[in-house]
Amino acid sequence: MPKKIYPNSTTTTTAAAAESTRIPKQISDKQVEVLTVWKKSLLFNCNGFTVFDTNGNLVFRVDNYRAGNKTEIFLMDASGKTLLTIRRKKLSLTDNWMVFDGETSVNPRFLVKKPVNFLTTKDLAHVISCQGNSKELMYEIIGSYAQRCVAVYDSEKRLVAEVQRKEAKAGVTFGGDVFKLIVQPELDQAVAMALVILMEQMFGLRRSSSLGRLG
Repeated sequence: MPKKIYPNSTTTTTAAAAESTRIPKQISDKQVEVLTVWKKSLLFNCNGFTVFDTNGNLVFRVDNYRAGNKTEIFLMDASGKTLLTIRRKKLSLTDNWMVFDGETSVNPRFLVKKPVNFLTTKDLAHVISCQGNSKELMYEIIGSYAQRCVAVYDSEKRLVAEVQRKEAKAGVTFGGDVFKLIVQPELDQAVAMALVILMEQMFGLRRSSSLGRLG
């Protein structure tokens, strides 16, 4: 019998990640949302992501209709409405991506930058605000995406999201294509998923099959 890729309980406990890059325990005692991320599109022969909540309901999806478009990604809700558009910043020497509301192409919400010296630092990326002229650091992303062991901290060093490996019953693991996204209530779940998408773009093993969607 095939393994279920979506949750069937309301478990919200954050398990300790036994990875080479250690992730601190969650610091918030508020209710968290544990999403199951499946690195697969619901559409046949497409790349993408499918994301379920703790009740097994579809909440987010990313579908690639055009393999040639590797610089624009649409994060959609279950009905196919675009929530966020992710676009690679032009003329950038490193991986810099702009995130916009809906399908707009003006007034980005934030910029996600890979550090130039990422091989010698624990930081995977920095999230910079594009609202106003402040350009303040919003979030810092650390850990190892390849090992599905990632933590996101806000500007006050509070843990707001984590990526962890997902285990089925009896200790069976799903592998890297199915994992948990644990989101604190202080962070918009769509933003958290956008950061996961960008970790895949920056550090995924199959970067040649980047995501996108026909506009």
